Amino acid sequence: MAILFALGLLMFIGSIILIWYICIINKFKRLEIKIDESFSGIDVALVKRHEVLTKMIEVVKGYAKHEKETLFKVIELRKDMSFDEKKKVGKEIDERIEKLSLVAENYPDLKASENFKVLQEAIADTEEHLQAARRLYNSNVTLYNQAISFFPSNVIARDKGLTKKEYFKASEEEKEIKLNI
Repeated sequence: MAILFALGLLMFIGSIILIWYICIINKFKRLEIKIDESFSGIDVALVKRHEVLTKMIEVVKGYAKHEKETLFKVIELRKDMSFDEKKKVGKEIDERIEKLSLVAENYPDLKASENFKVLQEAIADTEEHLQAARRLYNSNVTLYNQAISFFPSNVIARDKGLTKKEYFKASEEEKEIKLNI
């Protein structure tokens, strides 16, 4: 009787441990899916940014044809870029937006154009959306990194070879550009 009780107790404890293990694995998977989803949100924002900038280029091209060519070179949005490549392209686009704004300063008719004003507002909205997407991504990365760092789930994370994810960070150059505006 004592052997059956001990065996039953071991099976119960083993079941609890197995259920806990499965729950932790599922938690990691959910967090990875959230990270992928939020990274996709950054892609959506970058595509929206590309579309808005393309429209702005159409408005501006009569005033500054060379800017159109320059922007199109920079805005080669892609599906298969790495995380670092996307950050680099984002930085280059930020620089082109600044240059485009300076071009507008040199053309009073363009600056006064209602279409140009609407597109400037759209760019501001798009940039806000992009920043929100980046914040969401970083928030999901934080949750994931915490989950794989703290005991007892870190034991399973180590067993599964899970490593911390990289945050989406502005480079030092981007920080300086933002402060100078």
